[in-house]
Amino acid sequence: MKKLKVGIIGQGRSGRDIHAFSLNKLTDRYTIAAISDPLEERRQRAKKELGCDTYGDYKELFGRNDLDLIVNATPSHLHVPISLECLDNGFNVLCEKPLARRTADVDKLIDASKKSGKTLAIFQQSRYSPVFQQIRNIIASGKIGRVVQVSISFNGFARRWDWQTLQEKNGGNLMNTGPHPVDQALQLFGTDIMPKVTCLMDRANSFGDAEDYVKLILSGVGRPTIDLEISSCCVYPGETYNVQGTLGGIKGSSDHLHWKYYNPEEAPAQHLVTEPLTKADGTPAYCGEELKWYEESWDLEKNTDLFNTMAGQFYTMLYNALANGEPLKITPQEVRQQIAVMEECFNQNPEFGKNHSF
Repeated sequence: MKKLKVGIIGQGRSGRDIHAFSLNKLTDRYTIAAISDPLEERRQRAKKELGCDTYGDYKELFGRNDLDLIVNATPSHLHVPISLECLDNGFNVLCEKPLARRTADVDKLIDASKKSGKTLAIFQQSRYSPVFQQIRNIIASGKIGRVVQVSISFNGFARRWDWQTLQEKNGGNLMNTGPHPVDQALQLFGTDIMPKVTCLMDRANSFGDAEDYVKLILSGVGRPTIDLEISSCCVYPGETYNVQGTLGGIKGSSDHLHWKYYNPEEAPAQHLVTEPLTKADGTPAYCGEELKWYEESWDLEKNTDLFNTMAGQFYTMLYNALANGEPLKITPQEVRQQIAVMEECFNQNPEFGKNHSF
């Protein structure tokens, strides 16, 4: 099996704690050959932990002809310009989320990828979340019928004061956390059309000027309504997922699901009655019937490293694309739709989108 040599730009929480950690668990497919970071202590740590070459300036990576992939794990506002540089210099690039702030910038990246003949991938690893995959399987089974509404809540209570609370750094809940649930939402809504977007934002506990409360509704004719919340002021977060269907529903979190449904062939035969309903004694009545309900559940396997599971599946998919020529299963065009939704959210809440970069 061919090993792909990787260079990682950035050794912060993403570059080190996510990408280097995940790649080191896939040593049959990947080798971390080099990292870049402007901080000396991070370079020294990488040399000790990873045994790779280190550089203070990411541009020094462009002088190497042995890298099969460059991971762009820089701060959010640098994702577009540095990914463009990687592509223009002839490298396949994996960019951290959020890919961009505007669809026009996504188009630039897609064009640069086509022009260079190199792959542009985006780290949307939550597509491989075990619970999300299970939800899709339940829906596909038809057990809960047609999906009417999907509620997704990535909520909690937190105060935050780092660079990811700043608009100029492309911070805020929508761009920090949002790429994960919005990606899942669009997969359930359908990626063939653009949904109608309704969005409200607020700043509750953030020490910066970016939003930390997002209420997003996606709707469309013949599509499920998506109700998505990303709140930092919710002390009672409840279920992460709640799916409403015509025959039943699903509820649950990242490690547990419960679903309930009935078989319409077993349900009492009913017909529309336009006259007032009455009981046998002639007194007023209300619609009521006994349905036979079926209930099932799913639990994440014990001792599962959830984050590494998602990252591992993503990097396996990417390896198959780069080494074996298989198509990407998470495409830049799909992520472009996500960015289009976010861009419309900021258009509707201009006080939280006026100072964003790129």
